[in-house]
Amino acid sequence: MISIDLDKRPIKPIIIEGFPGFGFVSTIVTEYLVKHLNAKSIGRITSDKLSPVIAIHNSKLIYPLEIFYDEKTNIMILQAVTPIEGLEWEIAGAVIELAKQVKAKEIIGLEGVHSNVTIQEPKVFFYTNKIEKEKALKAKKIESLDEGIILGPTAALLIKSKDLSFTAFFVEAASNLPDNKAASKIIQILDDYLGLKIDPKPLLQKAKEFETKIKQIISQVEGAKVTKEQKEKNLGYMG
Repeated sequence: MISIDLDKRPIKPIIIEGFPGFGFVSTIVTEYLVKHLNAKSIGRITSDKLSPVIAIHNSKLIYPLEIFYDEKTNIMILQAVTPIEGLEWEIAGAVIELAKQVKAKEIIGLEGVHSNVTIQEPKVFFYTNKIEKEKALKAKKIESLDEGIILGPTAALLIKSKDLSFTAFFVEAASNLPDNKAASKIIQILDDYLGLKIDPKPLLQKAKEFETKIKQIISQVEGAKVTKEQKEKNLGYMG
């Protein structure tokens, strides 16, 4: 069962979602935004189908699907630090329900996409289901995604969000390893699109710092899941 637990209910915010994917781009970006905006945790999405694993970083609990909020910009950030394979439809449904509860102005999805060529400067593409958003983004010289295959929770959100304003940004990423350069490109695009006034100079260095942190957290979570699964397997043999 999926549950949305909110300590505070913003009115008409923008929701930015980031799930672990190619290059861990969205996870790095949401971490950067939380730090830059000094966003506060206001809740989480939980499910008894998620592995009961939680990370502790700098003596603080990091929930698998945590919701942050910045009052100044009226932005909610959904940060995921655990894979959600098999729960994409349910998690997407929870994000849609969250958006309806707070009457969100827009949902923004973030994704890294594979590139078959060596990338010197990652390109960012967009897809939106609102004509006015499309015109605004093209005016900023951002290319629309004309052809492509989208997988995972963002794909489920694209299908389920037909009654809501949904915009997704896709950035070329070089590998399945954390890609801080691609993440910094997305941050610059969000800065321009949302008027966040982020100084672009320290972006790459900050992204590298968050890359290290995210890599450690996800590694610890995955390691804990493997240990738990191995114990269950051994118990099964014993039974």
